[in-house]
Amino acid sequence: MVASPGQARAADTPQVILENLATAVLLFDEGPRLCLANPAAEALIGASARKILGLTPSELFPDAGFWLSLFSHALEARRPFSERELELGRPGTESLTVDCTVTPILEGLEVSGLLVEMVPVDRHRRLAREEHILAQHQTVNALLRGLAHEIRNPLGGLRGAAQLLERELPDPALREYTHVIIGEADRLQNLLDRLLGPRTVPQKRLVNIHRVAERVCTLVKAEAPSGICIRCDYDPSIPDIIADPDMLIQAMLNIARNAVQALGQGGTIQVRTRVQRQVTIGQKFHRLALRLDVVDNGPGIPPELVDRIFYPMVSGRPDGTGLGLSIAQSLIQQHGGLIHCTSNAGETVMTILLPLEDSE
Repeated sequence: MVASPGQARAADTPQVILENLATAVLLFDEGPRLCLANPAAEALIGASARKILGLTPSELFPDAGFWLSLFSHALEARRPFSERELELGRPGTESLTVDCTVTPILEGLEVSGLLVEMVPVDRHRRLAREEHILAQHQTVNALLRGLAHEIRNPLGGLRGAAQLLERELPDPALREYTHVIIGEADRLQNLLDRLLGPRTVPQKRLVNIHRVAERVCTLVKAEAPSGICIRCDYDPSIPDIIADPDMLIQAMLNIARNAVQALGQGGTIQVRTRVQRQVTIGQKFHRLALRLDVVDNGPGIPPELVDRIFYPMVSGRPDGTGLGLSIAQSLIQQHGGLIHCTSNAGETVMTILLPLEDSE
């Protein structure tokens, strides 16, 4: 019997739903050994299904005793058992806070397996934080554009009047004062232009992100003190993306230079690329995204500055202008992406997220 296209699609529907769920789903057999993991679970655990299928909870989770206890409670109750805000340890990366439900799968009176559903609480917190960053950045930029318009006109008049005065002054010594006025007016105009950020339209084309990263690493190595080590950890499977390479180089360069300044005379910067699944940037969901991390082992950013570090004129250094990260954020937002930051003493991670769907 040959199935119609409609019947074939209906038969595939459960698998399609499972693959596109934002909730992480793990299925254990009676062993218990893992026999199924959807893409959201792969992203949550940080490993592909091919690597984790067949593992026991003891092999899969660092805190194995707790998970076995959780499974035991569900099996004894023979009904779903939930725990809120669990710390999910992940080898080689940061832990996550998740809400977890374990459901015994019953076949008659026998338990044939355990279904585990995990929803990362951190994700909801991160989404709220990212939406706040985007909204605040847009508000600040609108305010700056209005201020720049109000300042430009009198600034131009001031400069023009100083030029006219310079022509009328008989004493060359007095012209030094008009030179100062003209020079400071030009400096303020330059500062306004930098505050407003890039105003050119991105010239997008197919770009290899690793060529962009290598270009930035070469520039930073030439500028950085000899005590700073730059390491690269690339995922070669990442496809080319549609972007403006010059804008990406500038954004990455601003981030990397900040890392160099944070390290001083010595330390390590790592540039890392990965594909990230099930990503929401702003309010838009993306099945796949490019994640580029610039990690340094410096002293970290003060907690009170982490949420404001991308605003113009906010800097973690006394001599900083606070424009580099603001400009980088604007450049990445023009590509539908976002930069966010996590920082602790000894590790600061600046993460660039860029959608991949439009590049496939």
